[in-house]
Amino acid sequence: MITAALVDVPPNIGYPLLFTLVAAESAGALVPGETALIVAGALAAQGRLELPLVILVAATAAIVGDNVGYTLGRRGLRPLLDRPGRWSARRQRLIVRGEAYFRRYGPATVFVGRWLPGLRVFAAWLAGADGMPWPRFLTWNALGGVAWAITIGTAGYLIGRSVSGSLGLIGLAGLALVTAAYLVFRIRERRARGEPGNGER
Repeated sequence: MITAALVDVPPNIGYPLLFTLVAAESAGALVPGETALIVAGALAAQGRLELPLVILVAATAAIVGDNVGYTLGRRGLRPLLDRPGRWSARRQRLIVRGEAYFRRYGPATVFVGRWLPGLRVFAAWLAGADGMPWPRFLTWNALGGVAWAITIGTAGYLIGRSVSGSLGLIGLAGLALVTAAYLVFRIRERRARGEPGNGER
């Protein structure tokens, strides 16, 4: 297990590993970045890592990863959606809807999305593809990344304080919770797409 590796590595490797997992998840990779932060917070409670450094590393990684995702969405996903050909009209309708959504709800989506499985992974891509201005994205992304790192890192720390040993079990439990929440999100999303009137989503 990727997150279990955090338990056995020395701090000089643990921090880079935490950065890599959080940044990769934020950029759009399906890796357990949030679970890694929970485990790192628990390790800080055991004196294996330093909580302020855990929060700093995770916040920086979240901001960097999200900006990579934003760039990929703007320079990669958007040209794919704009290309002519089959389904072009439908793609354009999706773009118009997405742009209207991010004009109205972009800051809230970018900020709150840090705590939501699925949206945390893809919000930056969608913000870039739907033309959310980068300075606006950066502001709310940074605020969300810092707040997320503080809350989740501290939660992991409190778990580590209340549970003696078995940090591997903490990582397993966190990964199970994140995976379950993501699966529920995906199932509900698919069901919503199958409802009458939602066919063009």
